[in-house]
Amino acid sequence: MDKITRRRVLAGSMGVAAGAALGTPAMAVADPIDNWIRRNAQPIGDLRRSIGGAQIVGLGEAVHGTAELTRLKLRVVRFLVEELGFRAIAFEDDWSLGTQLNEYVLTGRGDLRALVRQLSKESRTHEIAELFEYLRAYNSTHRDKVRFAGAEYFATRHLSYDAIDEYVGRRAPARLSELRRTLNPIRPTMTDIGDYVQWYWREVPAADKASYIAKAEAVHDLIADLPHRANDRDHAITEQHARQIRSFYTAFSLPEAEIWAYRDARAAENVRWWHGFTRNKVIYWAANAHTMNAPNLRFVTPDATFTNVGTALRDWYGDRYRSLGCTFDRGTAFGGVDLPPAAPDWFEHRLGVANLDQFMLDLRQQPQPPAVRAWLNQTARTRGVAGVPGSYLTGDSPGTWYDVVLHTREVSPTHAY
Repeated sequence: MDKITRRRVLAGSMGVAAGAALGTPAMAVADPIDNWIRRNAQPIGDLRRSIGGAQIVGLGEAVHGTAELTRLKLRVVRFLVEELGFRAIAFEDDWSLGTQLNEYVLTGRGDLRALVRQLSKESRTHEIAELFEYLRAYNSTHRDKVRFAGAEYFATRHLSYDAIDEYVGRRAPARLSELRRTLNPIRPTMTDIGDYVQWYWREVPAADKASYIAKAEAVHDLIADLPHRANDRDHAITEQHARQIRSFYTAFSLPEAEIWAYRDARAAENVRWWHGFTRNKVIYWAANAHTMNAPNLRFVTPDATFTNVGTALRDWYGDRYRSLGCTFDRGTAFGGVDLPPAAPDWFEHRLGVANLDQFMLDLRQQPQPPAVRAWLNQTARTRGVAGVPGSYLTGDSPGTWYDVVLHTREVSPTHAY
């Protein structure tokens, strides 16, 4: 063995020894994606750079009913309100109930416990109540109030019918009889709106549903045609009540597979309307499946393909819409729903390399090595419907879905209110 060969063997032996001493396999090459995640994962704090000049922020969550994600979202709400001047919230729940919650956060009038207990089942929790308690406390000490609205039509209550009747009686009494001929026959006949939904959706024949839709259209058209001043906020609110009634009867007349697309299209319109009505920056609080920008969104189990709210908002607002997605690895949700660890082929599985209980990751952070760009731009899968084996979302890439990911290692259930 000549001197040069001996030096190479010696150098190689020293490299193996050094690798063993460090507990690292010899010749191992660090994964550039893992490195990028570790380097850019930050404690959740100042979101100023990530939000930029956004007018609407979609604040999503992988599943409903987890304490950690709900409180994290409340923390983000506080930052957006107190540091970035957001003054409106659109929430994934019913518009008519939202008007009562708005009254509470603005004035303190109303029974918060009773109102929270009317929200969708997974939102009837102490953690969601904390959102309204915060908004009420903030509004009680600030002149520039934060306003709240429900972005959905799916449980339109008697309140909307009463508001329309009252408005016409006050502003156009000569047309009140005409209104009542179409409004009263479609007024819900049950106190429990959930029971009424099931009755209309499952039991009313399709031919009879056409009559409900026609009357709801007539109610909306009557309100829209009433004389009113430009920027008449009283009229705008009343017309919004009429839109939700029309949407309610139309939606539950559709084949079930078509309701997904109809629901998100109406929610997107409602968020945009709320932005224009309040003339303020809006926080859209909903599930990731609604808030993410996903032009090719596809649910697998249940199977559905539709244009969601976040995609419509990105189309309308461009970079002035920002998508913040709250993800997690494993845990349990409200009602004891088991949430197994993220599957190896899900986007959020890889985020565990950061080895942090909770962190934020701006997916636009530069520089991005080629492997990172490829990972963020390839079609991916992410968690779907909680408690449904094999459920996931796909059709687009993580870099399309989210501007920022807020990731939590483990979650636990929210607490019934």
